[in-house]
Amino acid sequence: MNYEIRHKIKELRKERSLTQKQVAELLSKSETGYASWEQGLAEPSVNDIRLLCKIFDVSADYLLGIDEK
Repeated sequence: MNYEIRHKIKELRKERSLTQKQVAELLSKSETGYASWEQGLAEPSVNDIRLLCKIFDVSADYLLGIDEK
């Protein structure tokens, strides 16, 4: 998994005081499935990245480490 995305989703989740379980529920995923992204054991799909962008109110470029804004 891309180093940037796993760290960014964890950072964004914590900034918003959300648990892994809460984010997983917003994504309609299992907590274990979401946690595997933060651990770098699996990668979110393109659709999951789009949902993460909506949940965290960031661009895909930011989430993927292309743009730091």
